[in-house]
Amino acid sequence: MSLRRLTLLFIAAFMTATIATGVGTYVAGRITITRLVDRRIAAISDVVASAGQNRKDSAAAMLAQIGAITGRRDTGDIGFVLLDAQGRQSGGNVAVGRTLPQGFSTLEDGDGIAGLSRGRALVRPVGRGMTLVTIAETEPIDDYSGARIRILLGGFGSIILVVLGGVVGFSKLVARRSAATRLTAQAISAGDLTQRIPVRGVADEFDRQAVAFNAMLDRIAELMAGMRHISDDIAHDLRAPLARLRGQVAAIAAGSDDAARQSRVAAAIAQCDDILALFAAILRIADIESGARTAGFVPVEIGALVRDLAEMMIPVAIDNGQVIHLGETAHVSVTGDPKLLTQALINLIENALAHTPPETTIAVAVRNEGGDAIVTVTDDGPGIPLDRRDAALRRFGRLDPSRSRAGHGLGLPLVEAIARLHGGTIVLADAGPGLAATMTIPGPAVGNQKLTPISAPNVRGGLRLP
Repeated sequence: MSLRRLTLLFIAAFMTATIATGVGTYVAGRITITRLVDRRIAAISDVVASAGQNRKDSAAAMLAQIGAITGRRDTGDIGFVLLDAQGRQSGGNVAVGRTLPQGFSTLEDGDGIAGLSRGRALVRPVGRGMTLVTIAETEPIDDYSGARIRILLGGFGSIILVVLGGVVGFSKLVARRSAATRLTAQAISAGDLTQRIPVRGVADEFDRQAVAFNAMLDRIAELMAGMRHISDDIAHDLRAPLARLRGQVAAIAAGSDDAARQSRVAAAIAQCDDILALFAAILRIADIESGARTAGFVPVEIGALVRDLAEMMIPVAIDNGQVIHLGETAHVSVTGDPKLLTQALINLIENALAHTPPETTIAVAVRNEGGDAIVTVTDDGPGIPLDRRDAALRRFGRLDPSRSRAGHGLGLPLVEAIARLHGGTIVLADAGPGLAATMTIPGPAVGNQKLTPISAPNVRGGLRLP
């Protein structure tokens, strides 16, 4: 669940709870006041009614009691109406404009009782056909109910505003710190292992989390640097003696007239060249994964580059009895390293040429999908089983378990490293029959900059190491 959606759900739940609490408080307050007023007028009504019990002049006695009660300061809000058997008003201090039902009922401002905007009335028989109406206000001042609503709205409204402000501020804080973490992760994924999550120095939870992540990244960078240095050191240390060995073998071949010996020496030289190419590939992948090559990114027109490379490789395919078919080469530009992109494209085409039999057709095409360059190299050869495709993209991954075939398993891994450096991907899929290798290099286009197509180098065969 996204932070935005989680925030909106929290705000909705908080608003619902706050509104329900405000309405409940208002309703509970009115019910409580109503019950207290009902209890009060019931008690006062009992006092008046008991004054007229068992007396011949009960009406006069009750009116006298009403006068005594209304004369007190604490009962100034109490009203009485005494009705005779015919329903006429015999006395009291208020007049009601309508007939009230027996028992308790509510009075409103429209009932026309002077000085009463809202109240409660108790209508009860008091003997000899007479009826006593006892009235009391439920609002101490006019429009008290409206004032109470405004008070509740102000109180709960301020709570809502404070909480919403806190939620919005907290959401922005989380989004900002999360964005810093995300940008750091993206930079590291792009190869810049020096990036770290910013620490503000306030020792809050975000800072403690950032410190923990940075410590983990430091350790990972240290381990990766150690592994890279080991492979680099081995490659560097072995390249020099291998180069000297190759030179010595070549010198022996040059000084010999024995054809058989020259053939064996030539085979040894070829093996030295293959080992040197292997070490060069290891160093190249390490260089690419370090991210240092991004500083040299320039606009590259992929369609023109693929077209040049495919046309350059057509004679190689003809020599192998294969066919290269150049399909759509859409105009699509990316920002990248032209030499590395050339390397990746050549490796894709050479991979298809090297692992398919004669009479195989290899199709090369480029599509423009929303500014992204989609390069596909498809063949109708034997393909790669689904469970072996990951091995094809792994360093030194060989589909031949016996490793009897030429090659060192670094062609497609180098393509994968170049694609990842450019923020792209390489995917191997079934072409039905054959293999479809799809390399995606994301845009965006480089605006108004002039794009210069990169011409393919005049090379044939072997691993390209620009």
